[in-house]
Amino acid sequence: MINIQTIKDIQTYLEKELTEEYPREEIKALSSIIIKTVLDASGLHHLAMPDEQVTRKESAKVINIAKELKTGKPLQYILGETSFYNCKIKVNDAVLIPRPETEEMVYLIIKENRGFRGSLLDIGTGSGCIAVALAINLPGSAVSGTDNSDAILEVARENASLNGAKVTFIKSDIFNPDIEMSGKVDIIVSNPPYVRESEKKLMNRNVLDHEPHSALFVPDDSPLIFYEAILDMATKILADRGKIYFEINEVMGNLMKDLLVRYKYSSVELFKDLNNRDRIIKAINNG
Repeated sequence: MINIQTIKDIQTYLEKELTEEYPREEIKALSSIIIKTVLDASGLHHLAMPDEQVTRKESAKVINIAKELKTGKPLQYILGETSFYNCKIKVNDAVLIPRPETEEMVYLIIKENRGFRGSLLDIGTGSGCIAVALAINLPGSAVSGTDNSDAILEVARENASLNGAKVTFIKSDIFNPDIEMSGKVDIIVSNPPYVRESEKKLMNRNVLDHEPHSALFVPDDSPLIFYEAILDMATKILADRGKIYFEINEVMGNLMKDLLVRYKYSSVELFKDLNNRDRIIKAINNG
């Protein structure tokens, strides 16, 4: 008999139910997010009010979430949302779950472009998290995002609306882009697929079983295929002295440097993520 009557009971129940599938510290993190979402409470509510009563409906939600978590389904897909750079981002299985490394790229772009008033294009926007966060934090900019799927763009538009961000979303294929719709831009940013097929064996089951492979994987024999297509597009739309920012595979730093030099970019810089891995690359277009 499951008896969940208080916030503390939720924590106890989740720790017992998930102990075989998740490490203890991860269960604590999951519990905090579940409590915050199900109870629509602040982040520290469960610590400050452990004896607060929960309703039968809230208890049933927690039980159903735990059942789905035990199948390996990511919590973000179960809840239908996640947090990204202080924005609430809706997600479903059509789009990738935003990663902390991508937040680091957004932070870098904002830090380096305070007061920016030009145009910015997010290529392969997915959930729209990058475009939304940049539009909010660079309010003088004109932000656009592209993707090749109506279903994906529907999610992106919902996220822009949800966060009050002014973003123009355009349906366009990286490999067959609509140049006229994009127009000239001053900054290009992209987090394209970059995980090599051979790296699948290193990835967690919940990613492989639930997240869209088309947004993750590239062939081993052409791992830079998306970057090359974007740089081909950039030759037509990126302004002289315009900037380009990419999230990259940690093992591809030197290859990406060489690629950008080949496309006549200057001031090529690699940035490491919080795990000390090459994760972001930036360059300036020489025209």
